[in-house]
Amino acid sequence: MSAPTDNRPVTTATPPVDTPTTQRRPGLKKWIPTLLQLALLTVIVLFPMFFIVMGAFTDNAERTSLFDFGNFTLDNFSLLGSSTAQSALWNSALVGIGSSIVALAIGCTLAFLAARTNVPGRKMIYGIGIAPLFLPALVGALAWALLAGPATGYINLVLTAIGLPGFIDIYSFGGMIFILGIYYAPYPFLMVHSALSLMNPDLEDAASLHGAKLTKMLSKITFPLVMPAVIGSGILVFALTVENFPVAQVIGVPGGVDTLPTLIYRLMNASPARGNDAAAVAVVLTVLLVAVVAFQQRAMSSKEYTTVSGKGVRARQVPLRAWRIPAAVFAWVYFTLAVLLPLIALVLAALQTSPYVANIGQLFDSGALSFWGLGETLRSADFHSVMTNSVIVGVATAAIGTAFCFALAYTRYRTNAPGRKLLEYLAMLPLAVPAIVLGLGLLWTWLALPLPIYGTLAVLVIAFVAVTIPQGYRGVSASIIQLDKDLEDSAVMLGARRHRAISFVTAPLLKVGLSSTFLLLLMLSMRELTAALFLFTSDTRLLSIAIFDAYDNGSFQSAAELSLLYCVVIGVLAILSRRFGSKETV
Repeated sequence: MSAPTDNRPVTTATPPVDTPTTQRRPGLKKWIPTLLQLALLTVIVLFPMFFIVMGAFTDNAERTSLFDFGNFTLDNFSLLGSSTAQSALWNSALVGIGSSIVALAIGCTLAFLAARTNVPGRKMIYGIGIAPLFLPALVGALAWALLAGPATGYINLVLTAIGLPGFIDIYSFGGMIFILGIYYAPYPFLMVHSALSLMNPDLEDAASLHGAKLTKMLSKITFPLVMPAVIGSGILVFALTVENFPVAQVIGVPGGVDTLPTLIYRLMNASPARGNDAAAVAVVLTVLLVAVVAFQQRAMSSKEYTTVSGKGVRARQVPLRAWRIPAAVFAWVYFTLAVLLPLIALVLAALQTSPYVANIGQLFDSGALSFWGLGETLRSADFHSVMTNSVIVGVATAAIGTAFCFALAYTRYRTNAPGRKLLEYLAMLPLAVPAIVLGLGLLWTWLALPLPIYGTLAVLVIAFVAVTIPQGYRGVSASIIQLDKDLEDSAVMLGARRHRAISFVTAPLLKVGLSSTFLLLLMLSMRELTAALFLFTSDTRLLSIAIFDAYDNGSFQSAAELSLLYCVVIGVLAILSRRFGSKETV
């Protein structure tokens, strides 16, 4: 007996009447993360750039309302035809090229020594490579002004004491290139060291098996494979040195070497302020950097340099033989020039009881050195105020910046939200916008917007977050890319909400990367001066501003005292944040 068959027609589920509504809601939800982050990036990046561009092409320097720009004009760009502006443009380009060459030569050499050779003290060389990061360029410039000033620099006094002419003059074109080169060398060092350490040795081993000599293997395989890191770090150093203001102001201006950042600063501090002319120069400086960054992207986009495979790799060590000792000497000479001598100069300047030193022997006289002035500075209410402001702004910038960069990177690489590539482009845009330009744009932005935060620490935090977004975004996105998405998806499949999976799975696994990003942003914000130049008030001065003010007023001793304390504060914050991060990642 056969089983009865069901001849009823098969019915399919029909969509509910409100299908259009139910379909629109998920689409709207997908846009929410992008829209929120786009709104923040618009306020802190696009608005300042908008005001800069409008200021460059209009004639109203003092706006009474948000869009009171005045009339369209090209007269602001007439300044660019002057010999002063053209000289500043060429000086900026040449300083950027020269200092990039110096930084690449030092950084790449140290990276190769630390990552791939048997140089004595190889682990210490890694510390030497990153040590100048804890000595801001402003402090380094002040220290070298004390060391190699043409008349009373300590090095020249020593040369005179031993019967040689004091011929070193740091206030020169070469002096700027030297200082910028040694203090930006850690950037190529870190990028090239990472590439060399992660390189798969299979290609090198294959070359050796086929009879290639060591020098040929290095020149034909190893060095070409790290070329992206070399070019990328070179472009980064060029951009950072072209827009650098502290070294240009402290070293370049006394030597008659004007650059675009110092020209912008001088125009804004003129009486009356020439804001529109400054905006025109700022546009030119930004276009220069955008062109450089675009060139880098175009040069590297068509080439493939994959060197890391899924298996573990151990970088091949290169024997230096007779070059082991000279290589170690090179590393320690760099450390002496970048860290040791500047710190000695700052200590001597901070402790000397007389502001004038005619000969080096004067420093060894009884009572020539005293801790009294340093102690007075340490106890002063002004120092407590600027230190507190710096720590608050630095920690807030690091915390907010790390959280914002995590949100941007997560939206870009972990969601299919519309417009996520646009977010990445806007997050990297400040890399091509000089800090002094962004600070000028933020000044006009927060004077125009109806939010009462100008004159508070909040506007400095906003400025520093805007300046440091590219570095933070790169750090967090690199960590997210390396983390397998299946770990978070497994938690969701087991019933966890997406936000709980992010909080209890993704974020804990990224603690190393997030803590490193926090430390990086903390260091960058503590070192930042340029973005705050047009935004601080007497109540919101930072340590970097206080040091610059002391130098600007001719008080090198006060600047040296503050610089020493500045380095101590940065070091303590770095140690605390690193120790906290390491505990969190256990």
